[in-house]
Amino acid sequence: MAPVKSIEDCEGVPHAAVFPTEEPKTIRLSLDEGESVGAHSHPERQVILYLISGEIDLQLDGESHIIQSGDIVQFDGMREVAPAAQTDSTALIVLAKKSD
Repeated sequence: MAPVKSIEDCEGVPHAAVFPTEEPKTIRLSLDEGESVGAHSHPERQVILYLISGEIDLQLDGESHIIQSGDIVQFDGMREVAPAAQTDSTALIVLAKKSD
């Protein structure tokens, strides 16, 4: 049977591993209004971010993208990313290994 989890049951703030031992890495990101994650990258990954609720100013290589509830964005993990919550926000992030 495939593993099934409730996103609300994932432990860890602001990051919670949804399936800690499985690939692709799947993370729930929870940020309160005004909270942010410093600029970073995921060089060996393709990234998909689905915003479940809230609004995030997603900085990609210093360029601002306002992401709202229901939006989904895909980008190369080589890009420098820095999300900042404009309102209380929850996102599901998938970090898939790049194929050679």
